[in-house]
Amino acid sequence: MPAGFGVSTEKGNGLTGKARLTRPRRWVGQEWAEVRRSVRSALVEAGPERDTLVQSLKAAGAAIAAWAVSGWWFQAPMALLAPWTAIAMVGSTVYQSVRTGIQQFAIIALGTVWASAAMAFTRDQTMAAMLFTLPFMMLLGNYRRFGSQGIYGATTALFVITGGVSSTSTVGHRLLETLIGAVIGLLVNAFVLPPVHLRSVRDRLVRLARETADVLGAMAEGLREENGLEKWESWHHSAGGLTVSLQNVSEARRWAMEGSRWNPGGRLRRTGPKPPPFSEDMRWGRVCTRVLAITRTLEVINDDSELAPPSPDFFRLLSDVLGLASSICVVEAELLVGSGNEATQHEHRDAAVREAWSALSSLTDTFHRQEPWAAAVGGELLLEARQLLMELVPSA
Repeated sequence: MPAGFGVSTEKGNGLTGKARLTRPRRWVGQEWAEVRRSVRSALVEAGPERDTLVQSLKAAGAAIAAWAVSGWWFQAPMALLAPWTAIAMVGSTVYQSVRTGIQQFAIIALGTVWASAAMAFTRDQTMAAMLFTLPFMMLLGNYRRFGSQGIYGATTALFVITGGVSSTSTVGHRLLETLIGAVIGLLVNAFVLPPVHLRSVRDRLVRLARETADVLGAMAEGLREENGLEKWESWHHSAGGLTVSLQNVSEARRWAMEGSRWNPGGRLRRTGPKPPPFSEDMRWGRVCTRVLAITRTLEVINDDSELAPPSPDFFRLLSDVLGLASSICVVEAELLVGSGNEATQHEHRDAAVREAWSALSSLTDTFHRQEPWAAAVGGELLLEARQLLMELVPSA
């Protein structure tokens, strides 16, 4: 084993007590760091975290308003249904709120009517009414036309059955309370800071580029340290987080397409520039795949003592390549933001690209001088590093 790149021999159930405690502690630390970063981002800059904060507060406000109308003003007997419906109505887009409202009101109405009929048929026998109601409503809730709202049919039926009253007036009250919640939730979502997601695609792409830069930078720094490969688990966890961020980009893209439908926000709020082209999503998806592949290969080197790792010189040059790739990601994020001198940023990116290819050339020469038994993992790392640089350099 080359000096400076120690490999852990702890495997499977052979982990020491210290290692068993270290891994959960490390996971908790990583999760806590992500929570703090999200909170800080929501407070200091516009972006996905702030959008989530705004939508959460709107949902809470809609629920409070619905309760005030149904429970405090109308003194409705089942006022809970109004705020419950209002929360579900504050969706990611106005169109989604309308669609969700129609689906939800339909399934809740079915659940209310069916459960009330079951109570009347069984003469208010709770257990018998559940036997007649819940199996049917659970099956009906899986009907694709109800989308994710199908579960509300069964839960509404439970409210009706456990309420113990099946009169016509009570059924009418429940339907009215549901309608009140749906209307209030829709109005709040449409006219109180209506969600306009054109910016979200760009924001999430910028976040993805910066997170990719952080992962590559951490790997580059760690590979220069003694026993640096032992940090593979942290790198792999962070690289896996890039996949989640990529999914967020896809979700934001869908919101951007859907968000303009039936949305007064296009006139009430500033929408900002158009989102980057879809090809950027695809490119960064391939970049994330390459980064994750590199961390997996490092994991194999760390875990499999029978595989001979490349020399320290190889890892040093690989560190240089990954560090320069991180610099390219930083400049790409700045270009996506659109702030600063674009010509200067292009110059910085081109310079980093030239240096990265030069470092990769040196890495290739070092690989050719490796011992044959170290060629397997070294060749895989070299290939993935090369593919990473090819994906980072825009084709146009």
